[in-house]
Amino acid sequence: MHPNAELITRFYDAFSRRDGATMAACYAADAAFSDPVFPGLRGSEPGAMWQMLTEQGKDLQITFRDVQADDEQGSAHWEATYTFSVTGRKVHNVIEAKFRFRDGKIVEHQDDFDLYRWTKMALGPAGLLLGWSPIVQGPLRKKARAGLDAWIAKNGARGS
Repeated sequence: MHPNAELITRFYDAFSRRDGATMAACYAADAAFSDPVFPGLRGSEPGAMWQMLTEQGKDLQITFRDVQADDEQGSAHWEATYTFSVTGRKVHNVIEAKFRFRDGKIVEHQDDFDLYRWTKMALGPAGLLLGWSPIVQGPLRKKARAGLDAWIAKNGARGS
């Protein structure tokens, strides 16, 4: 297995154990992360986000497969099942991840998933009716960012 494929595997193995510190340590100090809810994270923020999510996700279950990597880039398919704490609704998110590497660390990480599908599961009727719109997606991103900022203020941005 390529060392960067091993890095991806270590990352998702840690995720499945809810070990956010090990996940954070997989990132370069100048890492960039983006997904539909947490766009544009930089530096230690991606690691802090995973630490926050793994600590708060009480019933979080992760599976992953199709890990591929070479010297510069990689990819994986992963799925998360958990209860969205705001509504108490069960979510099964399906994600495609792309990575770029430098010096044995993740320097860029892009997760892609269907945010409208996610809002339908997480928000129920409101997500079904308006989950596709900026009216729901914008405030969702702002609330997620505010939660991450509060977590970092309380815990610091550990890792990487």
